[in-house]
Amino acid sequence: MTTPQLMLNGVHHSARPTWRLAETVAFYKDVLGLPLVHTVSARGWGPADHPDFLHFFFDSGQGSTIAFFYYLGNDQPEHLVHRPEYDNDANHTAWKVETREELIAWRARLESRGVPILYQIEHEVIESIYFRDPNGYYLEITRPLRTFNEIDAHDAELTLRAAVEDEAAQRTAGGRQRSIESVWRAKGELVSRELPESL
Repeated sequence: MTTPQLMLNGVHHSARPTWRLAETVAFYKDVLGLPLVHTVSARGWGPADHPDFLHFFFDSGQGSTIAFFYYLGNDQPEHLVHRPEYDNDANHTAWKVETREELIAWRARLESRGVPILYQIEHEVIESIYFRDPNGYYLEITRPLRTFNEIDAHDAELTLRAAVEDEAAQRTAGGRQRSIESVWRAKGELVSRELPESL
């Protein structure tokens, strides 16, 4: 019997908790215009003290959904209050559009509905607008400026290999990575070892 080759086939859904049910439904359904496609209404799952909840899904295109958990009768725990700091904002959803015209049209739609655009940035291979939902979650709409290629994949491999090796070296020396320069130096050493001697 042959073992099938395993491959992921896109994102089905991303999910987050919400304590603002009405605002979240209005934002995703009315402001973003995403169809509400499914709701699980459950009497708790797993442990006996698990609260009853709603788990609802909006169609976000190309077979993907964005989903939320609303736990009935529960206040938002302090450790789950979303704070607009870099570590919290790293957890975000980015939707893709194909053209700059679509990106600008999305910006206009959001601003016309009172949603502040935090940034519009062109960075490396994408151009994006960033904004927040009623929960404070960071959201992004992005357009690719070009497709990833073999050079990108090789560069990514070198960068992460350098970062892992540098992190291990820093920890062994009793320190921590604090600046990108140490990663760049480590990557430079890897690149110089890979270059043919004739160069």
